[in-house]
Amino acid sequence: MRLPDAFTEEMKKLLGGEFFAWMDSFEQGEKGSFRGLRVNTLKTSPGDFIRRSPFRLRPVPWTENGFYLEGEERASRHPHYAAGLYYLQEPSAMTPAAVLPIEEGDRVLDLCAAPGGKATELAAKLRGTGLLAANDISNSRAKALLKNLELCGAGNILVTSESPERLCSYFEGFFDKILIDAPCSGEGMFRKEPSMVRDWEEKGPAFYAGLQKEIVSQAARLLRPGGLLLYSTCTFSVKENEETILSLLRMEHGFRVLPLPLPGGGTELGFAPGRPDLVSGDVPGGALTEEEKDQLSLAVRLYSHRIDGEGHFTEKKKKKGTETEGKGLDKENGRKKKDGSGKPLPECWMEFAKLLKRPLDESRIRVYENRLYLLPEELIRQNIRGLRFLRTGLYLGEIKGKRFEPSQALAMWLRKEEAVLSVDFPAEDERVIRYLKGETLDVEDMPLPSKASGWILVCVDGFPLGWGKLSGGMLKNKYYPGWRWQ
Repeated sequence: MRLPDAFTEEMKKLLGGEFFAWMDSFEQGEKGSFRGLRVNTLKTSPGDFIRRSPFRLRPVPWTENGFYLEGEERASRHPHYAAGLYYLQEPSAMTPAAVLPIEEGDRVLDLCAAPGGKATELAAKLRGTGLLAANDISNSRAKALLKNLELCGAGNILVTSESPERLCSYFEGFFDKILIDAPCSGEGMFRKEPSMVRDWEEKGPAFYAGLQKEIVSQAARLLRPGGLLLYSTCTFSVKENEETILSLLRMEHGFRVLPLPLPGGGTELGFAPGRPDLVSGDVPGGALTEEEKDQLSLAVRLYSHRIDGEGHFTEKKKKKGTETEGKGLDKENGRKKKDGSGKPLPECWMEFAKLLKRPLDESRIRVYENRLYLLPEELIRQNIRGLRFLRTGLYLGEIKGKRFEPSQALAMWLRKEEAVLSVDFPAEDERVIRYLKGETLDVEDMPLPSKASGWILVCVDGFPLGWGKLSGGMLKNKYYPGWRWQ
């Protein structure tokens, strides 16, 4: 592959004596890349997954639930993928969500979230508590993001398609943790996706650097005092990385870069430190202070000749303030509304709810245009009218006439034991694939209560796939048409 001369010269400055080792790894092309799989801990543990997995796996050293896929299997065509047990993700890209410490109850924002690789891991860390707001300015990409969040079983979500500036008018000072996987020139992915070289030649780091500085500036407004902001890219450019961080450090918000929670700050894993020595001499604010140099050095750089993965950059910083400062202020912030809708829940929903063993907080259920949603507690008092969103909370299902039809999202959110009626196929049963393709199934041989009928949760190896409707030993397929296998 031909690389732009300007890019090659920059890599020589970055790598010095390591440049030729990097070139050797780069010239392997896509065959030198690594496939990754990250276990969804909302549904299973890494240990349990390994015991049931048909794949050859090797641990990714920088995340407890990440693995390299060693074989040639199409992991996206296994029923466990359809059950949301794992997400397919490039190993280096697992780093940002792995090193951002999430606590249950946090309000978390993934600002540039599509297609959802990092957002799904943040949702898993929240374990159904707090709020995960996942945003992508592209509406089409946000739709893919929503699907992946619903596939992983996340219900405490707000999925938006807005500019960071617009989000500030609703959520200023609201979030405890923010992750920015910023749009970038993609230099770290050239080996895996050679087509990105053309975009680099057309736009280059300078184009993205201005956009990145604007994004982190707005993110700073969205973060509460004492909150954490993690910035990452899949590029090597100092202009897009260290200089973007420096621009925020020199703003009035008062940020400080923190070491990453990795052995040796990442150096023991083969990660390289940040490069303040290569920051341009004409950056606004003048030459770097010794303190700024020390802080920028705490960032980490991932190179393909040092690790089994593609190029990446990650750093984490804290906004000035105490650990508790700003907590709860959102209750008085932004646009407010009254707590309850004051309307009784539809009769057909109440009837369907008898089929669930998982109690739902009825005070958080809202009906919008015959659709029912279970709102996260953090959204109850937050008016988002006028915000362009794709999902608020868990979509429960739709009222059709006098009937209630449960959603695919509800099926993925539940556990097998939380449904009164379920059918569970082993992954090897050919009916699993037929179900995923939308076919009607004969289930007379399955251990079901006599004369059982109506809505039934369809599972594989104990994990939900979707809904069916049972009648006379036949299962009418209710798997969401938009997710069906071809």
